[in-house]
Amino acid sequence: MSDRRPVNISGVFPQLHVTADLTPIRTEAGIGALMPWADRLWMITYPSNPGSGSGTGLYEITPDLEMIRRPESVVGTYANRMVHRQTDQIVIGPHVIDADGKVRTIEPLVEHRLTATTEHLYDPKRLVYFLTMEGLLFEVDIESLQCQLLWDVTDELGIPEDAWPHFKGAHTGAHRVIVANNTYEEDEYLGRRSAGRLGEWDGEMWRLIEEKPFMEVNGRLNLGNAVFATGWDQASAILKVLTEGRWRTFRLPKASQCYDHGWLTEWTRIREVETERFLMDCHGMFYELPAQSYGGDILPIKPVCQHLRIIPDFCTWMGMLVLAGNQGTPNGDMQLQGGQPQANLWLGKTDDLWSFGKPQGWGGPWRRTDVTAGEPSEPFLMTGFEHKCLHLSQVSAGTVDFTIEIDALGDGSFGGHETITVGSGQQRAYVFPDGFSAHWVRLVADSDCVATAQFVYT
Repeated sequence: MSDRRPVNISGVFPQLHVTADLTPIRTEAGIGALMPWADRLWMITYPSNPGSGSGTGLYEITPDLEMIRRPESVVGTYANRMVHRQTDQIVIGPHVIDADGKVRTIEPLVEHRLTATTEHLYDPKRLVYFLTMEGLLFEVDIESLQCQLLWDVTDELGIPEDAWPHFKGAHTGAHRVIVANNTYEEDEYLGRRSAGRLGEWDGEMWRLIEEKPFMEVNGRLNLGNAVFATGWDQASAILKVLTEGRWRTFRLPKASQCYDHGWLTEWTRIREVETERFLMDCHGMFYELPAQSYGGDILPIKPVCQHLRIIPDFCTWMGMLVLAGNQGTPNGDMQLQGGQPQANLWLGKTDDLWSFGKPQGWGGPWRRTDVTAGEPSEPFLMTGFEHKCLHLSQVSAGTVDFTIEIDALGDGSFGGHETITVGSGQQRAYVFPDGFSAHWVRLVADSDCVATAQFVYT
């Protein structure tokens, strides 16, 4: 152990920085995955595409913060990790690491951009699934490291041929494999195409859940077995919840629109950071996310802070919260001030997040949306924000009364709060009283219309 005291600058230890090579091309050096294992913190870094850069790889960090680049390192685009509990091994990138820290590599997967590894539906003691960014789903024997391709998910979920697949997450829960593709470009923004996907496979057939960009899917295997998936559309960020075989949709504010492109998310995650306590990173905001569900209902979530960091992964290690980073990305010199690709970790306490940016954001259930009279909107998060304002507009044959309904208990029990009358082509604003709050809010129109309803929280 070194006698030299590590330099700590607000939770950043410069000695733990990673870079990609300057030549032959400047790309990325993001930290795609973190995993505490075998008395070490393991991390893997990535360029944007296989063959687009060099200098990245697999690292282990010792308890005295010595960082070692493992000789088994391969250069590739990886952001997958899981514990294979049946064999006491972890998977990180194309590597399998046992409880003694021995590293093996799944050679056929090295050239694929690996975004998720998840449990097998029928033989979890021996097999796992790997999802690639391009939408290929592989089955791998975790002992022999033999693998075979099962599906091209882009075909199964009907992703348009002119779209760039960008699968980011997968999870096995509720007797199904759930996958998320976050393709979102100008064609999606302008409404010319819908290539984002949330889909599921029960071992026999694929089902399409949403044609919107989705980022992450995660959940526990107990406490009600809820599964959570995060995505977005023009109106807001989205939280989909699967309980007792039924998907439901909740809407969340966007803390920033820097994430409104499939490439710019890199790779917002849901992780358990303290025992049985989930932390969700979604569109520039961290949330407390209770994992348990009762009677098919989830408990209310709470915003923690906003941020502008790229956080491809996070975990708990040695009693600390560790945030992965991606701090400098020239990426083919499309950003001429980028310099050398670089990334580092942030180490602190979970409670330190409350000293990050105060929760703020905007969004709502509707944005130029066809609204049916008497049909409530999807619930929008209201709790944990200081000042609240609603902006309403509509186009129809006449005036429309919009009733604001609130859920103060967070259990789906909505009651009326206020009714706003809006003329066709008119815009109205409603400012909630100081100190007013509820867990969820929704809107009901008394006439068919094309409506926009956006909440601004400051």
